[in-house]
Amino acid sequence: MNWKLTAVASAMAIVASVGGASAAGSLNIYNWGDYTSPELIKKFEQKYDVKVTVTDYDSNDTALAKVRAGGHGFDIVVPSANYVPIWVKEGLLLEARPDQMSNFKNVDERWVNVPWDPGRHYSVPWQWGLTGIGVNKKVYGGDINTSAIFLDPPKELVGKINVAPEMNDVLFATIKYFGGNWCTSDKEVLKKVRDKLVEAKPKWLAMDYSVTEKLPAGDYAGVYYWNGAIMRSRLKNPDIAFGYPKEGFPFFMDSVTILKDAKNVENAKLFMNFIMEPENAALISSFAKYANGIKGSAEFLPPEMKTAPELSVPAQFEKAGEFLTACPPEVSQLYTRIWTDVNK
Repeated sequence: MNWKLTAVASAMAIVASVGGASAAGSLNIYNWGDYTSPELIKKFEQKYDVKVTVTDYDSNDTALAKVRAGGHGFDIVVPSANYVPIWVKEGLLLEARPDQMSNFKNVDERWVNVPWDPGRHYSVPWQWGLTGIGVNKKVYGGDINTSAIFLDPPKELVGKINVAPEMNDVLFATIKYFGGNWCTSDKEVLKKVRDKLVEAKPKWLAMDYSVTEKLPAGDYAGVYYWNGAIMRSRLKNPDIAFGYPKEGFPFFMDSVTILKDAKNVENAKLFMNFIMEPENAALISSFAKYANGIKGSAEFLPPEMKTAPELSVPAQFEKAGEFLTACPPEVSQLYTRIWTDVNK
């Protein structure tokens, strides 16, 4: 057998499978809540005659547990960068080879050879951003470029803070607050982290996902949350300001993947290729207000996204940002114990 010719033929088959003008059937997407553009879905449905159902989840752990349990019926899931290696290692994802699809040429070079999926054999960019601080300036006018806003909150914000209920984002910021490094197993640092979070939690109002409604409405005066949601809040209420924690903050990228037991694989591949078109990637970002990782999409974005302070890290804070990575299992167990204590 001529393996070179076989490889070329296989690659051509993959490209052909996502290049058709029409399809049929259904597609079931499992994605973060309030994160999927209805306009994007409508456009895909009309182009390919595919009925799309979107089901929401609230955390990486929720999504992973649901799929591990089986019987889910989903075709696509959108895990964060630090979780993709877990999904791959457990054999939950299809090696769909998006790197061989016709629109892969549009992926920005910085997002091709990523540590969590080198060469992009399993995933394509959905959106990326960071976790930072949102504050109502009418309530608090001090420095907001610090994790002290939720770890040592000023009196004006006590009882008025919402913190993202996502373990890794919260622990990252708190570890950095004490000068530690992500994935540290240093017992002294982790004791400080645990004690600080247990002490701080009674000063928070909530740990939930309703920021885009409650922050602009004044129900929350401060949040530790994702930048796109805080931008959406500011567009509703100009008194909302965004801060970059100088001690350290986590970057994230969520990527579209196809499940190994997907029932609608070809439609899922069509969707992967579809979202790598610049105009379609812009629809994703225009809705949720995060960057997308696709070249040429910027020209299709609304003007407010091109100058948004939430989407452009100031030079003095660039070194404070760091991508969340998957920690060794023994370290993850330590972090889970801390998180359990915080949520008691």
